[in-house]
Amino acid sequence: MYNKISAIVKNIFQNYFELSVMFSALAIIFAAIIMDQVMYLQACPLCILTRYVFGLVAISGLLGYLINKQFISAILITISSLIGLFVTSRQIYIQSMSLDELVNLSGCGMPFHAQVDYFGLIEAINRTLAGGPSCAEDGWRFIFNFAEYGFIFFATYLIATIFKYRGLIKLA
Repeated sequence: MYNKISAIVKNIFQNYFELSVMFSALAIIFAAIIMDQVMYLQACPLCILTRYVFGLVAISGLLGYLINKQFISAILITISSLIGLFVTSRQIYIQSMSLDELVNLSGCGMPFHAQVDYFGLIEAINRTLAGGPSCAEDGWRFIFNFAEYGFIFFATYLIATIFKYRGLIKLA
């Protein structure tokens, strides 16, 4: 039984890596949306931005599959994973701040889509990354919170991509 499962995982990793990245990123987005609806959670702007980065990972996986060039696929998934690591590490940092430090933050005052409408995409991202008290709430927690799980998933995408495409870069 173990050998069959191992063979299936190896086949997917070797032949359908980009599609598995895409479908897993989409599954994470849908799971977060469903949990918001079922558990009546309110996603902060950094959580919404993290979902968009998961969408970027999914698009990177799809483009990598459609283009069918290993180097381009590796670059796209690596860059989007690094962006995700940055966003989630910023949220984890904000969640670990003291109350005195949180008072000085003012970036998460309004929902992300409203910030995009009022300030434009780049300024909305900057304001969201600045953080705020609403981004410091843990919300739901099962061993880890959403930001920490996001960090784990982005790190997994990055490590799997490096492992998958490690032969592309030949060191002298």
